[in-house]
Amino acid sequence: MPIYVYKCSNCGCTKEILQKMSDPPLTQCPECHKDTMVKQVTSAGFQLKGTGWYVTDFRGGNSGGSGSSGSDS
Repeated sequence: MPIYVYKCSNCGCTKEILQKMSDPPLTQCPECHKDTMVKQVTSAGFQLKGTGWYVTDFRGGNSGGSGSSGSDS
């Protein structure tokens, strides 16, 4: 389940909520109790680990990788 960040446009209260994607968005602020909570746009929180494409293709240097920068014709 993703973590969503909500911010109250009335009092500025921020809250991180773990909820299903199918759950309705929160609207009522837990601090001022008004219907002014808005879902914020945040970046995804994941890490690329292991010896997958990220390490072999996009790490600094030209060793490894399957791409070719020159023409072979």
